[in-house]
Amino acid sequence: MSQRTLHTLFRPTSVAIIGASNRPKRAGNVLMKNLLSGGFSGPIMPVTPKYEAVLGVLAYPNIEALPLKPDLAIVCTAASSVPAIIETLAQFGCKVAIVMASGLADEFTEDGTSLLTLTQQNAQRYGMRILGPNSLGMILPNLGLNASLAHTAALPGKIAFVSQSAAICTTVLDWANNKGIGFSSFISLGDANDINFDELLDYLGRDSKTDAILLYIDSVNEKRHFLSAARAASRNKPILVIKSGRSIEGTSAAKLHTGGLTGNDAVYEAAFRRAGMLRVNDLIELFAAVETLAHSRPLQGERLGIISNGGGPAVLALDELILGGGKLPPLSTEIYQRLNELLPKSWSGQNPVDIGGDSDAIRYAKSLEILMDSDDLDAILVLHSPSALGESVEIAEAIAATISNHRNRHKINVLTNWSGEDSAYEARKHFSKSRIPTYRTPEGAVGAFMHMVEYRRNQKLLQEVPQSIPVNIPADSITARAKLQQAIDSGKTLLETHESRGILDAYGLNTVDTWFANDAKQAIEYAQQAGYPIALKVQSPDIHHKSDVHGVMLNLTSDLEVKQAANAMIERVMSLNPDAKIEGLIVQKMALTAGAQEIRVAVANDPVFGPAILLGEGGSEWEPTKDAVVALPPLNMTLARYMVIQALKTQKIRDRRLPRGLNMNALCVMLTQISHLIIDCPEIATLDLNPVLCAGEEITLLDVNIGLNAEPIDNASRLAISPYPKELEETAQLKNGNQVMLRPILPEDEPKHLAFDNSLSDEDRYKRYFGVRSKMTHEEMAVLTQIDYAREMAFIATAIGDDGEETTLGAIRASIDPDNTEAEFAMAVRSNYQGQGLGKMLLEKLVRYYKNNDTLVLTGFTMFENRNMASLAKSLGFTVTFDMEERLIHMHMDLKTTLDESAQADGQ
Repeated sequence: MSQRTLHTLFRPTSVAIIGASNRPKRAGNVLMKNLLSGGFSGPIMPVTPKYEAVLGVLAYPNIEALPLKPDLAIVCTAASSVPAIIETLAQFGCKVAIVMASGLADEFTEDGTSLLTLTQQNAQRYGMRILGPNSLGMILPNLGLNASLAHTAALPGKIAFVSQSAAICTTVLDWANNKGIGFSSFISLGDANDINFDELLDYLGRDSKTDAILLYIDSVNEKRHFLSAARAASRNKPILVIKSGRSIEGTSAAKLHTGGLTGNDAVYEAAFRRAGMLRVNDLIELFAAVETLAHSRPLQGERLGIISNGGGPAVLALDELILGGGKLPPLSTEIYQRLNELLPKSWSGQNPVDIGGDSDAIRYAKSLEILMDSDDLDAILVLHSPSALGESVEIAEAIAATISNHRNRHKINVLTNWSGEDSAYEARKHFSKSRIPTYRTPEGAVGAFMHMVEYRRNQKLLQEVPQSIPVNIPADSITARAKLQQAIDSGKTLLETHESRGILDAYGLNTVDTWFANDAKQAIEYAQQAGYPIALKVQSPDIHHKSDVHGVMLNLTSDLEVKQAANAMIERVMSLNPDAKIEGLIVQKMALTAGAQEIRVAVANDPVFGPAILLGEGGSEWEPTKDAVVALPPLNMTLARYMVIQALKTQKIRDRRLPRGLNMNALCVMLTQISHLIIDCPEIATLDLNPVLCAGEEITLLDVNIGLNAEPIDNASRLAISPYPKELEETAQLKNGNQVMLRPILPEDEPKHLAFDNSLSDEDRYKRYFGVRSKMTHEEMAVLTQIDYAREMAFIATAIGDDGEETTLGAIRASIDPDNTEAEFAMAVRSNYQGQGLGKMLLEKLVRYYKNNDTLVLTGFTMFENRNMASLAKSLGFTVTFDMEERLIHMHMDLKTTLDESAQADGQ
């Protein structure tokens, strides 16, 4: 994934069109027209043996005849000729090509190789990158580059749009031009067999010309790269995504469209949310979101004021706001009094502010001015319905002027809804020209506002400090994995409650006592020993998934009930399958159920994103998209809490207010424990806990099914999000004999990391930050502690103080570019621990980590005043140079060379 190559894609200085044509409606003709009409300042070079010139531009008979190496080539030929053209372009030195032909995967050479595979091989051999195939092309309005087959050009703007669908591209483009909304880049990915969402997100997330990113996605192939790039980009700017395939039928159609993997829509939803992206459900929502992003600023809060000239539209807006989880604040006494003096006696007297159906431009403008003076509002929605006064445009002009001249115009967002068609069109057009968000319906306007609210909430979630899981909760992966492997070796593919207990106990997950019995008589004996009540089910692998037989929970309280239930269940199994193999009965001691609530927790293996945790109500019939909320591991206490709140909010679980029912902390601990179990044990393919009994702080797993992976699984790649790398923890001894722990940083470390940063002396802070700086904010600390282990690393050194609390003594961190070529580090050590060898330990650990990560270069900068840092780096093999002009010391280590030398030494 070379970001350097993408610079060429986004900043080409010359373009070659392979297959340019003078014949109307041919791709090579449309493309030439678009390129020539766009105003691109660089050479446009048509390549075709058929014409001396194309649309008046001198043509070249073949690629070799080009007078210069093109930065960008656009291939408009049939699929059969693409592999050879790509090979020639790559040999000629072209680094990026857009391939518009489709069907490359469906055509084959004589030896059975697909044209797509051959094209990719030819490109990779010379380091060439491909956008497509099956791409509509791309438009870069700021460069005047329209290298696309689109029917119209794009206006310049600050929004980037990336789509897997050419039809969606043209639809969005047509709408945006009508609204006067522009783009920094407009990219059709096509089949995305090479350049994909993750690389484009990395580039656009850093692009100063892009303020927001929109994605249309059919499928995702590189789960970890995609989520890492999305998470990094969403910290800097909003990312909105529309994902096709919300239905099973739609998922199948999306697969046919792009050929990608099909995954569960609820898991996609969880992945988008986890990365800080905001999902919209359809094009109407997408257009509303684009309108908001193009013309508004980030919200300072969630409080919305509403002005309307009619009660009906105001109620519609209010309903949409409240049902969507929004907030409607009351009017302050001062604002109420000012409005009361301005408005007729019939005004609503509250928020929403109904200013009357006879309101003119002056009344609208003064009402808006009063609300914009309020400190109790973060946004204002102005509604207008057609009236007999016919002042629609005049009112719009007055609203725009009021916003432009108000002192709080950069603090409060103002959105507008001018309902109607003919009478409202010119007013909406005026708002668009004035860069004020405007919508066709009250619901659409509120929906757009809630997009802003959800984005703000997602960003706050990413910055929350998670509560630590209780230290007495075990996580014995060695025991759990040994038991799992033992089951796999014995040929098992499924473990039930009585077989799972030791595995779950290793992670502090409580199950009820269970016994395996061969017949009803033996079941009665076990039940008598356990004491009643007990639950009973039949063990029959032939009828395993029959919910009416396997997993029936009975509250049996006598010998007779046990015998009757056992015989009835066995008869039921035999009636379903006379040849069924009955292994025996499972007797389970019932937990106390009075005042408790049942829920269901499961782990499913999604084909796109891997393991996903599901939470919902108990029951045998369960459709995850409808009946459960979904989250991706790893979970911590904050993410688990968000999952529970989401389940309650969407009524996927209902708090029935039972005497010993749901306890938030206990639920979060259990979900976090399950996350740890799944991360540590790749042998687990699926997990179903149904039901889970919640009785306050006591949570008991009544019925358990663990599906096993019979084949070994690559644990590093199965998870969509890199978990905490526990294997990198190590202990070390300082020169003074004290023991320290060297480990990766955790989100839970934020308070102690802040204390560590505040403990640095003024001199150390000056050296660390290259100047005087104030104390770290919570937002800054969240970025430093909630890292993505897939693309950055921070190690801290900790020790247990006299008070028994862990204290941070030093820290080193390095962020890496998306190409994994260069990591840049920075380090700090508490002043009273300097000279104890701690800095050397941390730097050595970082060097080892990035060597093992196959990173090419490790670099760092320090000030002239920090000669000790330079000396340490030099002693560890860094090349140290001095920049006299900037008064900086540059430390550089070629990790590839160092790694090769180490390998040679080991060989000797």
